[in-house]
Amino acid sequence: MKKLFISIIFAVFGSLFFISWGVDQFIAKHSDESEYSDTLIYENLIEGISAELNNTPEPQLSQRLTLLAKRFSLDLTLESTSAIALPPALFKQLSEKGGLLLASEKQAYLVKQLTTFPQHLVKLHLPTASEEDQQLNVFLTAILYLGVGIILILWLLPLAQRLYLLTQAAELIGKGEKNVRVKLSRFSYISLLESRFNQMAYQIEKLMADNKLLARSLSHDIRTPMSCLRFGIDAALEANDVESKNNYLKRMELELSRMEDMTSAFLSYASMERQGVHLNVTKIEVNQLISTLCQDFKSLAQQHNISFEYKDLVNEEYISGDLYWLNRALQNLITNAIHYAKSRVFIRAKISHKNINIIIEDDGKGIEKEKLTAIFDPFVKLDPNRSREQGHFGLGLAICHKVVDWHHGKISASQSTSLKGAKFILSIPREC
Repeated sequence: MKKLFISIIFAVFGSLFFISWGVDQFIAKHSDESEYSDTLIYENLIEGISAELNNTPEPQLSQRLTLLAKRFSLDLTLESTSAIALPPALFKQLSEKGGLLLASEKQAYLVKQLTTFPQHLVKLHLPTASEEDQQLNVFLTAILYLGVGIILILWLLPLAQRLYLLTQAAELIGKGEKNVRVKLSRFSYISLLESRFNQMAYQIEKLMADNKLLARSLSHDIRTPMSCLRFGIDAALEANDVESKNNYLKRMELELSRMEDMTSAFLSYASMERQGVHLNVTKIEVNQLISTLCQDFKSLAQQHNISFEYKDLVNEEYISGDLYWLNRALQNLITNAIHYAKSRVFIRAKISHKNINIIIEDDGKGIEKEKLTAIFDPFVKLDPNRSREQGHFGLGLAICHKVVDWHHGKISASQSTSLKGAKFILSIPREC
């Protein structure tokens, strides 16, 4: 975290420094041209003043120069030519156009020899930036860097705090606390990252819980067939006739088939999370989806003497999803409804806000209130008569819940007010 904080500060101040340096170089280049232009103006100015003084009587030179200085707000003085010691080459430039540019420790100035009065020189002091202006520039630069630094720190502190919370949550999850989440904030700069982190943590927690439940259930349920196999082997070894041995072998084969079915069902459920990442999402028309399912289940309903009813949506409505998995989820719900119903199963689709609700009701004995949530957990069976020896492992509704979760929907169970049995609502977002 400190490295990130320091690197951002160095990056901002470094870029600010190099940009300022580049701007200074650009300004310096143009300021040189500006200074040259200003010097040329002063050379023309001293040339005009010299011409004016050349036409002025010598006794009036000082008075005239003072008047010109006052009129044009210039720093002009009249010097004696003998007061300036210069090499012959530079001395010649005193009488040339524009005069000679010289400089002292304090400032630069132009000197021009009067052609009418060669013993006199006109001295024009060029204006310079005051020390106060330079100090103001330094002060403003310092304020700029200080302001940028304060704003940067104020911006980075909330980011550093959110990243610290994210790091702490990741560390706690790594230590085994799978229920840790980052509390979302509207003012966070990384709210999307935090949301994705919470989603990832939820998936990890759910996967770990499913794996523990799978291992616990499998280890518990596999003991019975394994004991039967052990008993069958011992009995077969002790049997004296071939017919008894064959009977024991047939029982062992049956137990092996059950074990195979059980293991296959458990592994299939365990691999569903990986399959959910590769959904084949297509546009599905709701009426067509449910009417096709109803046609497929008509024969099963007739076998159980169940009246099978379906009510279409008035208009065509579409959902986005994987047709195979949505079919499988609805098949599980319809199959359960037919098996538990006394005489009627009613299926209807309803539009609710931005969702399509597929409602499946039956007139069976219903579900106890305290078990309405638990039925979506894997390996939970409400009917003790439907044993795992018959191929029922309590995974049907758990698969429905997982499929609906993949499609960003919801599934719920309740008591049917019209048929008095169970009522399942599968809610999937509408296609916009």
